[in-house]
Amino acid sequence: MRLVILEDYDLASEWAAKYIRNRIIQFKPSAERYFTLGLPTGSTPYGCYKKLIEYYRSGDISFKYVKTFNMDEYVGLPRAHPESYHSYMWNNFFKHIDIDPAHAHVLDGNVEDLEAECQAYEQKISEAGGIELFVGGIGPDGHIAFNEPGSSLVSRTRVKTLAKDTIVANARFFGNDLSKVPTMALTVGVGTVMGAKEVMILITGAHKAFALYKAIEEGVNHMWTVSAFQQHPRTNFVCDEDATLELRVKTVKYFKGLMHVHNKLVDPVLSIKDQ
Repeated sequence: MRLVILEDYDLASEWAAKYIRNRIIQFKPSAERYFTLGLPTGSTPYGCYKKLIEYYRSGDISFKYVKTFNMDEYVGLPRAHPESYHSYMWNNFFKHIDIDPAHAHVLDGNVEDLEAECQAYEQKISEAGGIELFVGGIGPDGHIAFNEPGSSLVSRTRVKTLAKDTIVANARFFGNDLSKVPTMALTVGVGTVMGAKEVMILITGAHKAFALYKAIEEGVNHMWTVSAFQQHPRTNFVCDEDATLELRVKTVKYFKGLMHVHNKLVDPVLSIKDQ
């Protein structure tokens, strides 16, 4: 496990985007060997996506041989709805890069058989050879994807009823009208993300500080599902200074020291040796 601390949101977003870019480049994807990337939605990864689009437009990277799997999608919200995660991904990322639409996978919350959709999603991930790098964000209560507090830490893709806190937090995207916020979603499980070869969790803002504290300074707890990634052999938590406000000074100094030793701000792709 490694904690990467940047000064602000923009620098954290840039670091994450460089990490993704460099991982794809070093993988050398081809028609016979696709790079498989797990992706989140929400406000936190938006800056990262903007930087990746910049890298694509400057010719630094191609997504032609990349397959993506998004974390979640609302149940019952039309795909064309501006707040669906399908719309979010296409408007904020996919339509700006050269990814094959057939290789950009987002769960469908409008199918008749939701359970079958979840099982098929897991099968698609398996057929793609698993996820090389799963990028995620968290809520203030430490949930990753829609794995709300109390979720199983070995869960797979499934239907979830959203917690009241999540519904309230997402109301800002629906005109602050709680009645318009979906109450159910399809989501990859904690076990699905844990199955990736590498995980990167983006955590920014003071409102996520207590969740970061629970994620790395306390034990694994199903009430804070992001804490499960303490046990993944290759996890990067990427945060800004505001998100560290609840951490011990000793913890912050230790991980900042690692960053200087490895010169991570210059070359963010390094083997994770400090577990």
